[in-house]
Order: sequence, then structure tokens, then C-alpha cells
Amino acid sequence: MKVPMLDLSEQYQDLKPRVLEVLDEVMSSSRFILGDNVKKLEEDVAKYSSVDYGIGCGNGSDAIHIALQALEVGPGDEVITTPFTFFATGGAIARAGAKPVFVDIDPITFNIDPNKIEEAITEKTKAIIPVHLYGQMADMEEISKIANKHNLGVVEDAAQAIGAKQNGKSVGELGSAATYSFFPTKNLGAYGDGGMIVTNHEDLAEKCRVIRVHGSKPKYYHHVLGYNSRLDELQAAVLNVKFPHLDKWSELRREKADNYSRMLNEQLEGFVQTPVEKDGNYHVFHQYTIRVERRDELQQYLKEQGVASMIYYPLPLHVQPVFAELGYKKGDFPISDQAAEEALSLPMFPELKIEQQEYVVSKIVEFFKK
Repeated sequence: MKVPMLDLSEQYQDLKPRVLEVLDEVMSSSRFILGDNVKKLEEDVAKYSSVDYGIGCGNGSDAIHIALQALEVGPGDEVITTPFTFFATGGAIARAGAKPVFVDIDPITFNIDPNKIEEAITEKTKAIIPVHLYGQMADMEEISKIANKHNLGVVEDAAQAIGAKQNGKSVGELGSAATYSFFPTKNLGAYGDGGMIVTNHEDLAEKCRVIRVHGSKPKYYHHVLGYNSRLDELQAAVLNVKFPHLDKWSELRREKADNYSRMLNEQLEGFVQTPVEKDGNYHVFHQYTIRVERRDELQQYLKEQGVASMIYYPLPLHVQPVFAELGYKKGDFPISDQAAEEALSLPMFPELKIEQQEYVVSKIVEFFKK
């Protein structure tokens, strides 16, 4: 059996008639930039996030950068975040001219450990970027308390966590802003790049809107140094077709996660650490990520058996070559270092069949029995 990491073909076939229809509508209208589809998506995603404003932009990486710039983060500032994340988190900080300051993660959730944030705060600290990794929110209640105490901005990197909740609060409610990615593999994915910033703060939203169009308002009058990062109308049209299905897809992901955890814990307790959903959290399982010893050997064995898997992430940000000048080294954040050696994400998408999951688990069992 071949089990892919992700298969979007079945989803597309289900949505194909409506997708082709809306694409034709956009092309017939000849309105390709910041039209009615973008406006509708911004309004719907903001409402879904229980906030007032949505600002579509070119991708999730730009969304973080624009939010930081709107918070007036720049040269000489520091921004605290996790080293165990995709590069875009740290890259956005550096592109803003600020210094990334890393804090180790919680060994259970892989998210930033709020108990370690305050000791990293200096007079230069301007903001915190918690990452809601794999689809589960970081401890936003505690992070918000710390941010309010020290008058810091909070940008939630929710690229993997649209629809996640914590004690009834949505992504975006407890921070200054939250950012989404609509990269095709995400839980709500476009057919190309796309991103969005959501916020409850009108002034911040307006700054983000201006920054995404070269810093101009009105057109051709430039008051800040922005850049070109707009969510285009074709991608927004596709996302508007997909958006009503998001909650159903999230529930299917949770169902697949339950299947994996039940089978793995029954058959391999002590060999595999399965994901933990913290009390009060609603995990949307962008990835289903286990922790195992001999991870690389297991991944190779699964590949030989036709099972795809991914390592998110093999090299934490604090030891990335591009950040060498920050002076960090392996061992500075031991929990992140260990996670980078043990984390393995298994196939996860709403259309994944139980027979495929049973095959994946059987091959993991087979590996450890050998």
C-alpha cells in the first residue's frame, strides 16, 4: 500500500464544479486584485476568529512581517519566539530589522514554554511571537498576562492552526494580531500562496492595509515604507469555496488523530509518544506528530514500505546557519534540540482512510518488533 503524506485530489474532485465556476466569474469580471472575493474572505475569516478585522496578504510569512511592522518593531528591538518552528517565524523578525530571541519549548505540546519567557525579556523586547505548532494553541492566557505586564505586542503565528481554540477563545482573540497561511498544504489551503492577518485593533488593521500596498494611502502617496503583498482575487475565490468546509475537515482530522493515538497506544505504549491535547484546547491537527527514538531509521523503514512521513523540523532556528551571528549553539535549548531528533509527522488529511492508518501503524509496530 502507498500512503501519501497529503492527498488533495479527492478534495478537489468534490469541490471542482464550484471552484471552476468561481474562477470563471473572477476572470470574466477582470477584477483580479483586492476585489469582492478578498473582501468577503477577510470578513468571514475575521468573524470566524472572533475579531473585527482581516487583512489578506501574499503569504503567511509576509503576514507576520506586516504585523510586526504595524507594531513598529524595527532595528534595535528584540522579539521573543520559539526556535522549534518553520523559518518564516524567525525570518520575519530579522526582515523587520529586529533580533530574534529564542525560548525553549514545552516537551509535551512542542509550543513555546511561557514559564521561560519572562527571563528572556530585556529593555529592548518589543513583542512575542508564540507559534501554534501542528494545530494546537500555545498557552495564550499566560503569554497575554506576561505581554500585558511588560507592555509587549503579541503576534500569534497561527499558520498551522486556523480553527484552533483555547478555553473558548479563538486564535487572534488574546494577541495583538494573529497570522494565517493559506499555503496549499494548510488546513485551509489555496491553490498557490496566500495569507491573512486578523486583529481586534482598528489602528493596527489600518496600518497593515497600508503596508501591504507599498505603504500608500491614498494611492500614489506613500507615508511608510511598505511593500507589495496582496491576496489576489483568484486565490480568495478558491478559499471562499473551501472555507465553509473547514470545520468539517477539522473534525475529520481530529477523528484521524484519535484513530492513530488509540492504535499506537494500544500496540506500542512506551515506544511512541503520541500528541497530547492540553485541557481546554481544541487541536485541529494540521500535523499528527509523534516522538520516537531511532526516528530517522523509522522514517527510512516507512519509506521502504510505501508510507510517507515528514520531519518538522530537523534543525531548530537557533542553530540555522543564517542565524549564526546570534551566538546560539546546540544545547542552549535542549528540549527543542531533542524534539528535532525525535519528532516525526505521519500522513494526515481529512480524506485519509482508516485502512491507510491501520497500514501505517502496522508498519511502525513492525519496525519496533524487529
